[in-house]
Amino acid sequence: MLSADHLALIKATVPLLESGGEALTTHFYRLMLSEHPEVRPLFNQAHQASGEQPRALANGVLMYARHIDRLQALGPLVGQIVNKHVSLQVLPEHYPIVGSCLLRAIREVLGAEIATDAVIAAWGAAYGQLAELLIGAEEAVYATNEQAPGGWRGGRAFRVARKVCESEEITSFYLQTVDGGAVADYTPGQYIGLRLQLDGEEVRRNYSLSAAPNGREYRISVKREAGGRVSNHLHERVKEGDELELFAPAGDFVLRPSAKPLVLISAGVGITPTLAMLEASAASGRPIHFVHCARHAGVQAFAERVEALSAAHAQVRRFFCYSEPRAGERGDAHGLLSREQLADWLPESRDVDAYFLGPKPFMAQVKRHLRELGVPESQSHYEFFGPAAALEG
Repeated sequence: MLSADHLALIKATVPLLESGGEALTTHFYRLMLSEHPEVRPLFNQAHQASGEQPRALANGVLMYARHIDRLQALGPLVGQIVNKHVSLQVLPEHYPIVGSCLLRAIREVLGAEIATDAVIAAWGAAYGQLAELLIGAEEAVYATNEQAPGGWRGGRAFRVARKVCESEEITSFYLQTVDGGAVADYTPGQYIGLRLQLDGEEVRRNYSLSAAPNGREYRISVKREAGGRVSNHLHERVKEGDELELFAPAGDFVLRPSAKPLVLISAGVGITPTLAMLEASAASGRPIHFVHCARHAGVQAFAERVEALSAAHAQVRRFFCYSEPRAGERGDAHGLLSREQLADWLPESRDVDAYFLGPKPFMAQVKRHLRELGVPESQSHYEFFGPAAALEG
């Protein structure tokens, strides 16, 4: 239980986190991953190397410290953390490891004069409160997934029924249960967790479900990343008939019920959740404006599928923008997606529900464009796990 003294000490550390939180979380990860190999599969080493994961954690710790006495002010952050943890199968036994390494990092980075016994005790109580909150919320999701029709808890074996090349960079994997049972439903926009053994080492990744649910199979569509350990393994070594271990669908970047015009904006492999949203909504009669940006047609996935849905449903309008078109390629626009171009492609009324996903610079740009064009921020939805400030501009 957090006392008034605990709350005061936590809040007093906020300025320190604002100036040095990333150094603290970087040291935390270094400690934990070197001394506790059992938790390494829960963390993407590429994100560690780039600094994305320490920055995201520093932002989360800072937000928690700021709102320690009114956690409801954290808004969607808790839900994002819970869904990410569920997709990777974070379990109660992982929390003591994280807690002990976090407290040790606070002591070692801030020093004993600042990180006194009282400060460490306060952060220990605060971490205990957060762990209890997250463990309870995650267990509720695990139980719901297990009890749902076609649902399960933990890992489940799936077979690659089909492997389809969608573009020069993106390949789809159609996944069916090895046990022959049905698969749990999901909400368009969600992702699944994947557990692999690569060269004797366990790794876990999340991939968006790129098709509307059908009760029979899942589809993920994976971009081959330069130097990407898992994406290159999937592209080069996983064949039709191979088995993969999946965790149940999770994620809160989902299509919400609404009758407002729907705007779906994506770039690159960010098309995977927006395509699932499009497929699920195309027959609803709801006006849909689908905007996709790619370097050129050769790397654009699902163009024919989007064209077919647009042709079959009069209220679906699609727009393609190529930043580096090759000779003979004709999109609806060339160059980066400008505010003026997006304005032309949006419905006349800005009372829309907008969902967007893509590389971070693209998302920052789209977020700014939508705000300046009058789309209410409460109706502008995106999925991003780094510091929120990274998308401001």
